[in-house]
Amino acid sequence: MKQLFVFIKKEFYHVFRDKRTLLIMFGLPIVQVLLFGFALTSEVKNIDILISDQSQDGTTERLINKIKASPYFNVRESLAGYDQIEESFKRGESKSALIIPANFGNNLIHGGNAPLQIIADGSDPNTAKIIVNYLTAMVTEFQHEIAPAAPLPYQIIPEIRLLYNEEGNGSLNFIPGVVALVLMIVCTALTSVSIVKEKELGTMEILLVSPFKPVMVLVAKAIPYLLLSIANFTVILLLAVYVLNVEVRGSLLLIFFESILFIITCLSLGLLISNATSSQQTALLISMMGMMIPTMIFTGFMFPLENMPYIFQLISHIVPSRWYFIIMKSVMLKGLGIEAVWKETLILMGMTFSLLFIALKNFKIRLS
Repeated sequence: MKQLFVFIKKEFYHVFRDKRTLLIMFGLPIVQVLLFGFALTSEVKNIDILISDQSQDGTTERLINKIKASPYFNVRESLAGYDQIEESFKRGESKSALIIPANFGNNLIHGGNAPLQIIADGSDPNTAKIIVNYLTAMVTEFQHEIAPAAPLPYQIIPEIRLLYNEEGNGSLNFIPGVVALVLMIVCTALTSVSIVKEKELGTMEILLVSPFKPVMVLVAKAIPYLLLSIANFTVILLLAVYVLNVEVRGSLLLIFFESILFIITCLSLGLLISNATSSQQTALLISMMGMMIPTMIFTGFMFPLENMPYIFQLISHIVPSRWYFIIMKSVMLKGLGIEAVWKETLILMGMTFSLLFIALKNFKIRLS
């Protein structure tokens, strides 16, 4: 154990002397969490909308003021016709338009029927659907405000509640996925590079011919990155709670246990990559680019797995971050316990032991 601690201490010296390693370890995760947390969201806000009010009465003024008060729209009023609206769409100045015909208020109050036209930029179909849904909901709510007791033959009034996210915080879905992405990339990259660097510098031969067992060399190299990754995860969790307003509903002890398990999985994958590469550039390319794309696609936090072809759904089962993402969503956001995620935990444990066994088994104690 004394030899092990000496090697671990040596590896800590290597880490703290290398500013690039510290930047990747702590700088990159913080930047990614903040960027993904604030920029990557399914919400659509500050939409430029062009309103053509051809009625200009008290009713339309109240409707326009309601849309102005919404955080989703930046209103630009105009008396423009369809040609001007289309030109505004072509120039990218607006993504939506609301056409209010003449005598709108009079037709609504006295006739009980007043049409509106909503136009959205269909070049981005998802955004267009969200815009139409926002405006439709506002118009419906406005109708109930001005005539709450209006007789209707049948009324279906849905009562909507967002479970686990009452405030509609768009960061909640992305934070567990971003944590999985950051840990997968950073832990895998740093472990693979740290061993390949010894090969490039020619110091791996010295380590292998030392009285220390070759397997313990790998363990000694992995332990500092395990401890630093736990500290890194703690920083990410604090950012999520205090900067992105993500409420941790589940057990912190269980969250840290699952995260440590996932970190060991990533470190094992890094050891496996280090066995197959002989240069730092190759190791970084495989661990960062090669791990980033599968994690982003097959984890489920950016693209719903249910929408993918069945073959891709099968491939997603071999991506460790998928199972960690499910665990984090269940524990962190829904407040569930181990009884809800024990299957995913066992799968992640199986992957961890398998990767660690293969990495240690294939570790070459003789360098060519």
